[in-house]
Amino acid sequence: MTASLHDNIIISTDFRQINSPAFYDCIVHLICMEGHGSFTYNGARFDLSPNDIAVLSQPQAVTDIETGEGMLCEYIVAPEKFLHNLLPANNYSIAGCVSLFSDPVIKATPEEAADFLNDIANIRKRLWQHDRKFYTEMMGCLLETMIYDLFEFHARANENVLTTDRTGYVTRQFFNLIEAGRPKTEREVSYYAAQLHITQKYLSDTIKRVTGKSASTHINGYAAAIIRGYLQTSTLSITQIADEMNFSSVSYFSRYCTKHLGVSPIEYRSVYSAKVP
Repeated sequence: MTASLHDNIIISTDFRQINSPAFYDCIVHLICMEGHGSFTYNGARFDLSPNDIAVLSQPQAVTDIETGEGMLCEYIVAPEKFLHNLLPANNYSIAGCVSLFSDPVIKATPEEAADFLNDIANIRKRLWQHDRKFYTEMMGCLLETMIYDLFEFHARANENVLTTDRTGYVTRQFFNLIEAGRPKTEREVSYYAAQLHITQKYLSDTIKRVTGKSASTHINGYAAAIIRGYLQTSTLSITQIADEMNFSSVSYFSRYCTKHLGVSPIEYRSVYSAKVP
């Protein structure tokens, strides 16, 4: 059973389709309810048993899907950009993605599995209500609840998401700088490489290898979240926000917003203000 729904949010039970090309710009959140299944992700083999949850940030990296007899699963797929925009700048996914890229399977307890299935049920119940004025915001809240539940499950089982070797150390220090808010004014990879006393190429290669995403993607994602916060809650003008974030000009700030938020800062603030009662 597969239902293709509004805003490219999909709920399905077809395990063999988790690497569908339609999901390549999305994140797949899957739970195994009965039986067993397996797949290869980034070259490593993973098995699923009842209550196991898999978070696949790069479905295109999934190969060799196999289902055992009686395998029953359910998963929800949503655009990565939409999910990312739901979260504040400082959120667990910044570090959690490091661990989930190398091991996407969360060994959930029966209670956690029940909570996750309830999250999916709540989303499914509302997905068809496209005519609601605040449909996108409503779906965002439901998806955000699901994401924070997954953060909780993953954090419980993975208190230390990075190893102590050099690769792990560089990755952890890079994310420490991001989580400290440096992207507010520093958005060049070269700055972070200099802070860590390594070459820009080494940093870029390391972050890409460990997380599956470029260093600049992480930096700009955090910066975009900061911008959204300013535009949603601050009384600062567009020019003042650009100055606060060390952009060389308002026009450059506007181009940056258009690229990373999808709209100009004026458009973003206008649309957001119109939605707030």
